[in-house]
Amino acid sequence: MPQSLFEPAGGESLSANPFHTKPVGFFKDAFLRLKKNRASVISLGVILLIGFLAIFAPGFNEHGFNDQQPDWVNLPPRIPGLEKLGIADGGRVLTNRRTSDLNDTEKYPEGSVLEVTNRKTINGVEVADVKVNYYMMIGAEDQYFWMGTDYLGRDLFTRLFVGARISLVIAFLSVLINILIGVVYGAIAGYYGGKVDMVMMRIAEVIGSVPNIAIVTMFILFFGTGMLSVVLALVIQGWISAAQLIRAQFYRFKGREYVLAARTLGVRDATLIFRHILPNSIGPIITTAMISIPSAIFSESFLAYIGLGIKAPLVSIGVLLSDAQKTLLQLPYQTFFPAVLISALMIAFNMFANGLRDAFDPARRGEE
Repeated sequence: MPQSLFEPAGGESLSANPFHTKPVGFFKDAFLRLKKNRASVISLGVILLIGFLAIFAPGFNEHGFNDQQPDWVNLPPRIPGLEKLGIADGGRVLTNRRTSDLNDTEKYPEGSVLEVTNRKTINGVEVADVKVNYYMMIGAEDQYFWMGTDYLGRDLFTRLFVGARISLVIAFLSVLINILIGVVYGAIAGYYGGKVDMVMMRIAEVIGSVPNIAIVTMFILFFGTGMLSVVLALVIQGWISAAQLIRAQFYRFKGREYVLAARTLGVRDATLIFRHILPNSIGPIITTAMISIPSAIFSESFLAYIGLGIKAPLVSIGVLLSDAQKTLLQLPYQTFFPAVLISALMIAFNMFANGLRDAFDPARRGEE
């Protein structure tokens, strides 16, 4: 029968109303949703800013991260411009100082006394709390340390961002290895199922049941302190959650029609796993990786804080916090800056990961 005898129902051509917009793929759709999440965009900006500073900030001044300067020990923060506003002016409060010594120019050089408060008499001696320009007292008027110095006279600004660089490298490296191991392990377990899956998951559960601190201590004993030990300690159990996620994704997709059709045509198992099924799990994998990074940063900092992380001459955020907690009440600025940086990293990565999770959610496909 000739095609001319047939007409579309309703007498309208199927192409009467063509699409006027370009097709939107899965990743483009996720990116469009992510852009509308203001908190995630701001968080990404914070992450990129800290990453930029971790790479380039140590070169902003001439002080190396391990340069020791005994004459400039425990200097308070001093920032050009802000010092005129009374902020980060290099001032330090000296408590219970004899007021009779305030006119002694050898102890208090001219112009070094900024404020005298809390005058009182103790055992017949008049004392007071004296805020001084500490840089003038030690003859370092021409120096500026934006975050002060530590107990060895090392520049905390340089050390903080070198430490952030090392912490980020450890976190990204450990998460990358965890994702790679977890993807391969979970894909094999989920694809083959049955006894293979049962044995592999029981092995993972046994590894995950061992206390993490015991594993860390073991690696420290065998490999010593350093980045290798920390990365291995974060990897030995960190891949398990990724493997469980990938396993669940494979159970979800391996029975789909396109997988059955490919298997019928004789496609190899490796091709089915990594070409036909695994791409469907890219969204959850990216989200899991971003969620794991702040956890890895915190774990590395915790290990360094308790003395099981990297050692001198290397430095990390955890090492800075561990050193600063000894003088927390006397020199709080040494704890303040590392604490703010690690808090910003943790919050930014978590909020960005939440945005990625919503963006890659298939149930929200096509939302405005």
